[in-house]
Amino acid sequence: MSTVNPASRDRVLHMVGNAHIDPVWLWRWPEGLQEVRATFRSAVDRLEEYPDAVFTCDSVMYLEWIEKHDPDLFAAIAKHVAEGRWQVVGGWWIEPDCNVPAGESFVRQALYGQRYLIEKFGAAATVGCNLDPFGHNATIPQLLRGAGMDSYVFLRPGPHEQVLPGQFFHWESPDGSRVTAYRLPNEYCTPGADIGNHLDKSLAQMPPEEPELMVFYGVGNHGGGPTKANIDSIHRLDDLGGLPTLRLSHPRAFFDSVADRTDTAVHAGELQHHGPGCYSAHSGVKAWNRRAENDLQRAEKWASVAGVLTGEEYPAGRLTEAWKLVLFNQFHDILAGTSLRSAYEDARDDYGRARSIAAEVFNRATQAVARRIDIPHREGTVPLVVFNPHPWPLRADVEAEFGQAAAVRLTDEQDQPVPVQLTRSESTMAGNRGRLAFRADVPALGHRVYHLLPGTDQPGESEIHATDTVLENAHLRVEVDPATGWLRSLLDKETGTELLSAGSGPHAVVVDDPSDTWGHRVRAYDRAIGAFQPTRVRLVESGPVRAVLRVESAYGRSEMAEELVLSAGSRHLEVRTVVDWHERLKLLKLRFPTALTDVTATHEIPYGHLERTPDGTEEPTQAWVDVTGTLPGGARAGLTVVNDSKHGHDVLGGEIGMTALRSPVYAWHEPCRLAQDGVYEYLDQGRQEFRYLLVPHGADWRAADPVRRAAELNQPAFALLETFHPGPLPQVASHLDDGGEGVLVTVVKGDEDGDGDLVLRAYESRGRDTRARITVPMLGDRVIEADLGRHQIRTFRVPRDPAAPVRAADLLERPQEEPAGAPAETAPAARTGSGRART
Repeated sequence: MSTVNPASRDRVLHMVGNAHIDPVWLWRWPEGLQEVRATFRSAVDRLEEYPDAVFTCDSVMYLEWIEKHDPDLFAAIAKHVAEGRWQVVGGWWIEPDCNVPAGESFVRQALYGQRYLIEKFGAAATVGCNLDPFGHNATIPQLLRGAGMDSYVFLRPGPHEQVLPGQFFHWESPDGSRVTAYRLPNEYCTPGADIGNHLDKSLAQMPPEEPELMVFYGVGNHGGGPTKANIDSIHRLDDLGGLPTLRLSHPRAFFDSVADRTDTAVHAGELQHHGPGCYSAHSGVKAWNRRAENDLQRAEKWASVAGVLTGEEYPAGRLTEAWKLVLFNQFHDILAGTSLRSAYEDARDDYGRARSIAAEVFNRATQAVARRIDIPHREGTVPLVVFNPHPWPLRADVEAEFGQAAAVRLTDEQDQPVPVQLTRSESTMAGNRGRLAFRADVPALGHRVYHLLPGTDQPGESEIHATDTVLENAHLRVEVDPATGWLRSLLDKETGTELLSAGSGPHAVVVDDPSDTWGHRVRAYDRAIGAFQPTRVRLVESGPVRAVLRVESAYGRSEMAEELVLSAGSRHLEVRTVVDWHERLKLLKLRFPTALTDVTATHEIPYGHLERTPDGTEEPTQAWVDVTGTLPGGARAGLTVVNDSKHGHDVLGGEIGMTALRSPVYAWHEPCRLAQDGVYEYLDQGRQEFRYLLVPHGADWRAADPVRRAAELNQPAFALLETFHPGPLPQVASHLDDGGEGVLVTVVKGDEDGDGDLVLRAYESRGRDTRARITVPMLGDRVIEADLGRHQIRTFRVPRDPAAPVRAADLLERPQEEPAGAPAETAPAARTGSGRART
């Protein structure tokens, strides 16, 4: 019987010198900048002292910091990069939280990171690297492949949190893209002294039969990097001969050494869970991030339209500046909510600056378009232009403040009456300002002119029936129970299905949450200790456009108001929530019970979705989660909950739970215990606002199109009061249309090369192979037809010259050889591993 000798000298341990740097965590970014400078200076010194030393770094932003603040040090780094002894991995702007950012943010991490490396050093990174984040979404292999990377290094989740098929494995995303992934043993950093103990722990966690493995070393978190003692100890331990061969190396060398292996197992799905409290810690930074992402994408779309229609220069530099601010604040210890309280003052300012830039770009673009619309004078009217930020037709409520509070009428560009009603204004100046709401119908990525007139006449009968407890339109009937402050009935009138059951549990549940800021050791937030109790239920608005029920409730020292909004023609119920929270070491979970059994739970992830087991586990989710199952009587139906800023969700049976807020202590990490009489600052104290939708549907969630409903909630239509003037543009027009089916165009922007091309990004959202047909009326009705595989992301470069061909591109906007309409590559079907996602 043969035996394995784990200390065989034929085995090789690739010893990777690195310095994990948190630019923000228990310190603010100025200290982080200094630690980057000191660490990189130390790394250069080690390379000059030890001819065989190699230093590996990720987070491209640090290199830009050094280029700006210490040009001499940057020149020394560039010299060692050219020699191959300073290895740049990761390729992303920063190590972000790998669950909360939107799919496009991950694209931008690579777009700006890899293009910087190509510009400064002549080559992009080929190894992805996110050592410290708290879980990794399932789309990452596709994102890496699309940006020129074929491998990935990570640490969490650890072996006690998720079983994986090996120390390294092929990681496969839902579209079939694969990279070779490596889970680091033990840790990514070490003390500054002898690393023998670190090696012992690492070897104990790794399979003894593998001939090539990798271990990271070097002082980290607050920077530092490899020390003389580290490197001397590696040389000493290797000379003793009792360990595998220790080679000063780097990740590319390791991955090349295993590239030809034919026995590497496959893991399909996400890498979870570690610290599920991170999905919801610090509601503020989660909301700032979501809004900044959407504001920037909206600004890019309309800046692109304005560039084509009006000749406005595309503000690439300003948008890049704003995106880099967002990407920096997606750093895992910032966006996860685990940093110092004062660090969030900086994050607030950065996100505010990014949103301000986006607002300026968007406003300039829409004003440029609006002033070129032909709006002839109509006596007694005020033009109102509505802009649709989505490349599909939009039918949604629009609200706008206007210069008088008197009764108004509304017509479209053909003088046809449009229902309108006055609603609560943000102003309390009686008679001077007013606010109106109306149902707008605007073409795809287009505009439409409406006209305000004095008067009270409304077209036809109201489609809304409302009482103090009931809201009803042609599609839905909603009834509130005043005793619970939540729904007792949610009836889908089209199918005749009642989604709720009698005696459902409470809605606004307060949960005991003694866990630290990360939520370490937590699987589910299910220790309910109470619920908000209603104090008042009343109808606060009713008219031809919509009706609003307001539910006020309280718990302890906290208060909440939820306004239930049902609009004429709407197939969903909107809920506008304001919470004034003053609880500590507690969590607010909004629960949405249904009568469904035998359910499938589907969660949105960055540029995709996954099915997960509905067992109550706290999961990272993007903007929607769905349960579809069987109702009493056997009918199949479902409910989708769409949100504008929340990322922690669970599904237990047929019940969805959305974590609205958490209140642990700032930057509190176990095993530290809180002193009974200690003075601490707690997260999420005070007022916050958010919105969500309840979207009932039939047997398949795809019919409800939650991806588009989420986009409409997060990027609402924009209304602009205008004046009369001639112009070349019609009063109603579409500028780009993605067809409104399973393929969504999420990005329309100027190219990064400055060639004047439009860059379109689209992805397949329903998990089915399809063929997309995208029309671009603003470029002479240009049509793009392309095949997309299930869950596939595709990028196209569209020249403004109609004679020039549309080119498919990678995520770095580099044209590919295949024509834009070529079929997607088919990935191998073999699986020898399994993911966390379950059915």
